[in-house]
Amino acid sequence: MASAAAEIEVVSDPKSQQNGNPNPSQRSGRDLVVDVYSASAYGDLEKLSRFVERYGQSVARPDGNGYYALQWAALNNFAHIAQYVIEHGGDVNAADHTQQTALHWAAVRGSIAVADVLLQNGARVEAVDQNGYRAVHVAAQYGQTSFLNHIIAKYGADFDALDNDGRSPLHWAAYKGHADIVRLLLFRDAYQGRQDKEGCTALHWAAIRGNVEACTVLVHAGTKAELMVKDKNGFTPAQLASDKGHRHVAYLLSNATKVNGNSCGDKFCAARIGKIGYAPILLCLIIILIVLFINSILNAPSFVKVTALVGLWGWTTVSLAVGSLFMFYRCSSKDPGYIQPNTRGSATNVGAVEPLLDIDLNNSSIWTGNWSQLCPTCKIIRPVRSKHCSTCKHCVEQFDHHCPWISNCVGKKNKWDFFVFICMGTLTTFLGAVIAFHRMWTASPTPPASEAWIHHMLTEHPGAVTFLVLDIFLLFGAFALTVAQASQIARNITTNELANAARYSYLRGPEGRFRNPYNHGFRKNCTDFLIHGYINDDGIAWPSLQQAAR
Repeated sequence: MASAAAEIEVVSDPKSQQNGNPNPSQRSGRDLVVDVYSASAYGDLEKLSRFVERYGQSVARPDGNGYYALQWAALNNFAHIAQYVIEHGGDVNAADHTQQTALHWAAVRGSIAVADVLLQNGARVEAVDQNGYRAVHVAAQYGQTSFLNHIIAKYGADFDALDNDGRSPLHWAAYKGHADIVRLLLFRDAYQGRQDKEGCTALHWAAIRGNVEACTVLVHAGTKAELMVKDKNGFTPAQLASDKGHRHVAYLLSNATKVNGNSCGDKFCAARIGKIGYAPILLCLIIILIVLFINSILNAPSFVKVTALVGLWGWTTVSLAVGSLFMFYRCSSKDPGYIQPNTRGSATNVGAVEPLLDIDLNNSSIWTGNWSQLCPTCKIIRPVRSKHCSTCKHCVEQFDHHCPWISNCVGKKNKWDFFVFICMGTLTTFLGAVIAFHRMWTASPTPPASEAWIHHMLTEHPGAVTFLVLDIFLLFGAFALTVAQASQIARNITTNELANAARYSYLRGPEGRFRNPYNHGFRKNCTDFLIHGYINDDGIAWPSLQQAAR
């Protein structure tokens, strides 16, 4: 498949484009201010006004390369320069030799302040260049999420507009791998199934470039139809990803295709298993172990009579096992912290699109400037640390992970139950293993280290051996999970955040190093979790995040 059309041709470095000016690496910016174009590029209002008012230079004519002073001001977000140029005859809709206006240039670097000046002075938000690109296309190509949202929300820019090749901003964002732009456009109901002149959807282009996060967002927000669309050469997105050698993307798309496949054969079984999980298997295993422990360990007639101490610990183990079953039921059936999906037009819904996804997002009590808070599937602005679970089809607050062994997500409202469950499971299986080994040790006339003892146990006590093997298997799994969860609780970080730390900007400090703003210290983290069942993050983390977003 041919590559996408060349991106917008905009001069990205005004310093190197001044007529006759030396290399800017050799001289300072003020030394290069020799005309209205360089003055606009460097934001020097004093010299610009001198050139215009004293020397009579025009801001309405292009320079030797065909670029306007207003374009240079727009590129570098000098709103005061743009306003001055407009007031002294600059045309807000003047286009260069590629038919790009100052608004196109503002979109390259996300110059929101200049965009306001331009649009409030009559600039056409839907102006197109020779490739059919509008400002929305340019913003999508360069990953300027805030700029794109600004001109959509405040000036009604068409976020589904097509260029000359039939590509929408969603196509470009997917191709460039700008996942935040993809989220924003899908959140605003951009048409995901649109095919360009080559028959490619946004998912095709994300697959061609191997953009895993963009593909993930598109898959979660889409349907089976988008997964099965073929381009003009007959390739689906999964086939294109495989052909280009993007194994992770190919696996993601192939797996999504199977889960959304027809209700027959292996595809149906995979979908059912993915939805139900392994909870029935774990439930049966726990019940079997309880029965084996009572019949083959405590009440086995071939073992010596149970002493009072062994009996006490044995029935304590049974009680813990029953308690584990109860906690298993609680964390499997309890709401993990589902966030209600958006209902359009609902005045009471805190996730409604219109009141929150406007130009003043930072004033929201939920919004922290992180575009990953947008859920294009549920159409909500979710709190930080929340995530959409593709299995449960819900956004979950303080999402930790989806556990197939309880067939439920682990989140803010059921993490305490889950932690108690695995702790009880670890203690129960440990006591069960100790008691079982003690009973087997004292029941045999041969030393436990000998082959005769092993043969004797296998032939005379198969139930006890079966219990011990299954119990130790569960013990290792429960112990590893308990240690991992305890460590994360002590640091107030989730499994999802540890696995995807590179994707979350709030987990990076000023120098790009890992930094957890939610860590209140070992003692407070553990105390808050044990008392309240979760750790309240609002007071410390969100203000700092909001400040960083501004």
